[in-house]
Amino acid sequence: MSVPGLGRIRSGMVVLYEFTRRGLAHLLALQSVWWISILTFVWLAATTWAYPLLLPDEGRYVGVAWHMLGTGDYLTPMLNGMPFFHKPPLFYWLTAASLSVFGVNAWAARLCSVLIAALLVGLLYRFLRIYANQRIAILSAVILSVQPFLFGAAHYANLDMLVGGIMSMTVIAGATAVFQREAMRSDRVAVLCMMAAAALGFLAKGLIGVVLPGGVLFFWLLGRRRFAAMRHLLWWPGIVLFFALSLPWMVIMEVRYGGFFDYYIVYQHFERFLETGFNNPHPFWFYIPVILGLTLPWSVQLWRWARADGPRDTSFVPPAERIEQVGRGVMRGLMLSWLLVILVFFSIPSSKLVGYVIAALPPLAWFIAEVFEARWVRDPLRAERTLVISILIAVGICGLAVLAMVFFPQPSNRPLAQLLAQSARPGDRLVMLERYAYDVPLYAGRTEPAIVVTNWQDPDLLHSDDWRRELYDAGTFVPALAQRILWQPERLRAALCEADRPTYWILGRRSVVDQYPFLQRSETFDTGGRMLLWRLSSDTPLKLCAETPKTDPE
Repeated sequence: MSVPGLGRIRSGMVVLYEFTRRGLAHLLALQSVWWISILTFVWLAATTWAYPLLLPDEGRYVGVAWHMLGTGDYLTPMLNGMPFFHKPPLFYWLTAASLSVFGVNAWAARLCSVLIAALLVGLLYRFLRIYANQRIAILSAVILSVQPFLFGAAHYANLDMLVGGIMSMTVIAGATAVFQREAMRSDRVAVLCMMAAAALGFLAKGLIGVVLPGGVLFFWLLGRRRFAAMRHLLWWPGIVLFFALSLPWMVIMEVRYGGFFDYYIVYQHFERFLETGFNNPHPFWFYIPVILGLTLPWSVQLWRWARADGPRDTSFVPPAERIEQVGRGVMRGLMLSWLLVILVFFSIPSSKLVGYVIAALPPLAWFIAEVFEARWVRDPLRAERTLVISILIAVGICGLAVLAMVFFPQPSNRPLAQLLAQSARPGDRLVMLERYAYDVPLYAGRTEPAIVVTNWQDPDLLHSDDWRRELYDAGTFVPALAQRILWQPERLRAALCEADRPTYWILGRRSVVDQYPFLQRSETFDTGGRMLLWRLSSDTPLKLCAETPKTDPE
């Protein structure tokens, strides 16, 4: 008995399989780094416009970049008009440039992550093509690019993809310098590239952008007993270049805001790393299932690498194809150091976020590519079939993830912000109750700081890791401004009772009416999201004001 439509589905799958197989054959013959990067960019960028910015991260970081664009101050990252020094400025600079060229939209906001991901795939391919062989280079590039983890990171406008990509580029440049010197060739350009990438890593994430790539190279060279190579990587013109690129911004910020260095370096880099009480606490082994799960279906091949089935030497490579310029064990040692340093370092603190370990994806792709390369030599047809099926499954997972974001979108304040932009008049004040909505200033086009109301004297605030702590810390650099916009609830009630008060647009979650019951009789705007917008004009009677007790009856 035949199932209706089953034949068409089967035929469609056959056509899709054959199309992918032929495309893979063209890729295996492709030797252009630019084409690899361009194809990766097209694949990653095709759907980044499909859903609004996610909260809180995308709203926060893109909002800071938009504020730079709106105010023209590209040096100081600002959150609600106050200095925001939790992160360095590189992501904000790149995103502000993208928004200025392509407009304020999700595609432009995520362009930085997409570009870095595409560049990383291209550079990994080039590195492996030169120092391994063409097949493992293209296999690694395909596995890395068509992978749910990298796909998701490229679709997310925060610092993780930028930092992971730049750290990986620093490792690649450093390893290139080592290989060139061992081949009796000049390594100076590669060392300068490594130092420039390290400086960009510092401007993207701080000391982590320097320490982790340095740790990868250090432990790799230590295992090989290449102590002279360590010294050559520290060539003094490269060090000068690093400081020339990384220090000016910090010096300017210290001059503008006293105490910046202590907060940005001492607290953000050292104290926070070992502190507890932050969001997202997870056990030490957290990243193992995360990486294995988010790199499906590729990660299922790792068990073959761990068994005797996996590659252990280069004996399976026919002499005609043995074009490696470095030993397989040397490359494997680099990839192992790369993978372990990233995983171990980020497993130490109790707070763990998924995106922290993006820099571990390139070496992981290489280990998986080793499995496919070994099988390709022994059984080309089977290896090709497994690879094509894995590509189709990975593309399917990525496609389903995008569809889920489109049809089951995450909460967004864009409708309320657009309503605010259309209805508010010059001189109206925006107030956020018990929540800072990161995306509202961006979507509403407001550069004026919002008044944020909560209990700023809460003793638990200094032990928190949320929007309150971010705004509180930012306010310490501009106390006068913080006093004007960070209000206690009592101050809001007093301001609403002033005779000549302006129109207040109040934004808050639906539940805030229990804490602020006067909102129940205010003009309410509801766009179906988690938050509501209330309008209190200068003539709106309020029972909380003693002078108008009869105008707002029960």
